[in-house]
Amino acid sequence: MDKQTRRNAVRDYKEKAPEVGVYAIACAASGETWVAGAKNLAGQENRHWFSLKTGGHTNPALQAAWRARGEAAFSFRVLERLDVDEMTPLGVADLIKARERHWLETLGASKLVG
Repeated sequence: MDKQTRRNAVRDYKEKAPEVGVYAIACAASGETWVAGAKNLAGQENRHWFSLKTGGHTNPALQAAWRARGEAAFSFRVLERLDVDEMTPLGVADLIKARERHWLETLGASKLVG
């Protein structure tokens, strides 16, 4: 990759707006599901998996289930991507909370704290 192509790729990455949405972590073995919203979906799976693997996740119920069942029992999926291009930061936060509540009720899930 030449220097200009690299510069363009870096510029494009920096200018790209983060994806906003709601995601879930599910345990197939127990049927438990945890739901959370994020202003930046990229990296959420890695963040949670790292915390769980090192035993330092801030959600005690999720950490206990991980210890009991192991990594293979868990999955991560994005439930919904939100279009927030023309919204204020407060509007984005309110929309995330509303969509989180929707998915919590729909899936009968627990709120993913942390």
